[in-house]
Amino acid sequence: MNIKITSRKFRAKNSLKDFIRDEINSLEKYSDQVVSVDVILSFTLLKDSIKTAEINIAVPGKVLSVTTSSEEFEKSVTLSVEKMKKLLSKIKTKRLTRPKKNENKR
Repeated sequence: MNIKITSRKFRAKNSLKDFIRDEINSLEKYSDQVVSVDVILSFTLLKDSIKTAEINIAVPGKVLSVTTSSEEFEKSVTLSVEKMKKLLSKIKTKRLTRPKKNENKR
């Protein structure tokens, strides 16, 4: 899995990048088809210090996107990963429960 971390208008610390990688790696148990992950960190409002984390995951045939804002980057990333876990498990369930093409032709 290829993980790309982008921070807009600031430089992310290595500790934050390591935290993000650990959180993203926890998604592997929900889907083994993840091709690449883009994490974009930005400030929504500099004055109020609202921090936004956007996670884009490429799986075969789709790109899943989740955005969350809070007062800390770690909290935003954690909330986004929780939302992404739900999306990935929903897609996996749909893939496993739909009938296969060869079974319908009998």
